[in-house]
Amino acid sequence: MVSGMRLVTAGAAALLAMPAAMAHAAEMPMAAGASAVEEVVVTARKREERLQDIPVAVTAVTAETIERQQLLAVKDVAAFAPGLNINADSVGRAFVSIRGVGTTVIDTVQPGVGIFIDGVNQPNTSYLNSPLLDVERIEVLRGPQGALFGNNTLGGAINVVTRQPSDVWRGAFTGAYAGPDNYQTISGSVSGPIVRDRLQFRLGGSYHDQQGFEKSPALGGAPNPLTQTDISGALRFAPANSVVLTLDGYYEKVAGGWTPYAVVSGPTGYTEDVQHNQDSTATYEYSGVHGKLEAETAKTRITAVGAYDHRKGEGSRDGDFGPLAILSADARSRLSTFTGELRFDSRWNDRLSTLVGLFADQSTTDADTLNTNIPLGLSVPAFDRTQLKAQAIYGNVFYRIDPTLELAAGLRWDRQTIDQLSKTDVYRASELEPRFTLTKHWTPQAMTYGSLARGFRGGGSNGPGAPNPLYRGDSVWTYEVGTKLQGAARDWTLNLAAFYNDYSHFIGQNVVAPSTTGVGFVLINLNTGKVESYGLEAEGAWRATGRLTLSGGLTLLHARITDGSEFEAASGLPLPTDRIVATPDWNGYLNAAYLMPAANGDRLRFDLTLIAKGERVVSTLDPASAPMLDSYALVNASVAWIHDGVELSLFATNLFDAKYFDSYIDSSVQTQAGLRFAHNLGIMGDRRRYGVRTRYAF
Repeated sequence: MVSGMRLVTAGAAALLAMPAAMAHAAEMPMAAGASAVEEVVVTARKREERLQDIPVAVTAVTAETIERQQLLAVKDVAAFAPGLNINADSVGRAFVSIRGVGTTVIDTVQPGVGIFIDGVNQPNTSYLNSPLLDVERIEVLRGPQGALFGNNTLGGAINVVTRQPSDVWRGAFTGAYAGPDNYQTISGSVSGPIVRDRLQFRLGGSYHDQQGFEKSPALGGAPNPLTQTDISGALRFAPANSVVLTLDGYYEKVAGGWTPYAVVSGPTGYTEDVQHNQDSTATYEYSGVHGKLEAETAKTRITAVGAYDHRKGEGSRDGDFGPLAILSADARSRLSTFTGELRFDSRWNDRLSTLVGLFADQSTTDADTLNTNIPLGLSVPAFDRTQLKAQAIYGNVFYRIDPTLELAAGLRWDRQTIDQLSKTDVYRASELEPRFTLTKHWTPQAMTYGSLARGFRGGGSNGPGAPNPLYRGDSVWTYEVGTKLQGAARDWTLNLAAFYNDYSHFIGQNVVAPSTTGVGFVLINLNTGKVESYGLEAEGAWRATGRLTLSGGLTLLHARITDGSEFEAASGLPLPTDRIVATPDWNGYLNAAYLMPAANGDRLRFDLTLIAKGERVVSTLDPASAPMLDSYALVNASVAWIHDGVELSLFATNLFDAKYFDSYIDSSVQTQAGLRFAHNLGIMGDRRRYGVRTRYAF
């Protein structure tokens, strides 16, 4: 559903989005024999603009990167987006943050990083597990994006942009097989005109299956498999030159492990043996229909978006993660979301443009759970319905003080209501999210910017007996300066940013607290307190020669809890650590690609990629110690033979078979929950995989 980047042309829409000096540079022809880094257009400000021109820290992961690095799901993009951290312990959820902001450790809390498919908001982190099919690019926007994208984007936003059909016939067919875990993928897509200039289509499908690397000595089989099936299509109808209607639909089925934690000795106790007494797996089905109507007038582009998305999930798991049959859990859920947006992008003259809009969505979640104490034969069923409603109005003004200097100001008002069937307390929030940016283009190849922005995430409510029936939303003020540089021959780019985040009412991991009824404990979501986050980012690419391209990115981050009083007041526990769960002080990647001519016009391409992440604190409630996971580095490599549209490659991921944990829970979390048999729990990342891949494209 969710592949590449469009090359910049001198089209009118792209030129209108650029400052005058930069538009002139885009029209200039390349020097004969010059080697240029690919230039891309993004929609980070909900209008098409050159990535190198906009005052937003954006990583654009292209279709080419997705194909060559064999990224399977949206969450895999984190390896190539500095500052973005995504970890998953289940096929139906993921934990995400950007620059240490917007941390989402559990899926009962709203995401602090917005997740969008073609600009349509998805309200749950399970969509980070969506498979990638016919994706043009994935844009990762760092820093608060509330002025345009709304609440729950205080850390940033991930926008998956699917490939739209056109009058050009295009198709691609891919197959891959790798071991030792029976990794296999097949996909295909085709698009082109039905009626030239008026009606075009796109249709694609994919299937992926892998056993994973975990083993189950007691049950046999694979405790953490993954199977993905995806079908998607789109129609683009242009009844007039100034009107375009696009309709797209998708169906996805994703099945795999549901918290397949192994009992481990500690943060370096790596093991792939899972001692469960029952399979822990889940299956999720995603489907939806999106429609977008675009109309052009003399000064304004009008865009209307309507969408319906649906997710259905079910699974069962070992509730105590051990070899004895003590606890089991079964769950079913349905999530339905309706989204509508209307916006007006107006260019009043050469200096002034505005972007204003209205937004509304509603999502309803039905959840059935059944927890069973097996020795006692006692089952406790539960049902809950949660309805979230959100409305917003926003406006942005872009004013060019002179052809090289732009001042932009935006303000969004968001209102949110969360009503749960099982709870009497209704959560309500109404927030303003401003953004101010000053951008200076010194030359066509160099710009700097400074910005001030506020982001907000909604809170929620807890169940009966909670010491805090409601928990607040969290918010952040972000101060950022950056520069984007490009070589005169467009043979290199370098983007730098420095940022400071002042974060209030941080929503961290949930805890078990004494019930206000005086009997037992309850699981609660809560605010932790204040967080300070600051750091530096660098991202760039260099076409060293006509054959060799180097690219990479790095984030240096200091994110610490500076005041944990809210955590202590709500939980009655001391704050276990000032570190933020699963957030490293640095992460980055480096890629080298070498293209070598061969006989008969064929080519050989060599790819070598290094992906690295620093130490991270684990999920813990033990104030005496805060266990840390080691830093790690992964090396991926491939060599491909290319002939016209045919490509055959050999590849290896995690070439040196590095051991690391993708997710980890300290035993203190279970101890606090009152479990008699508490364990350290871990899920290892994928080990070395090697295989062959073939692709044909036209």
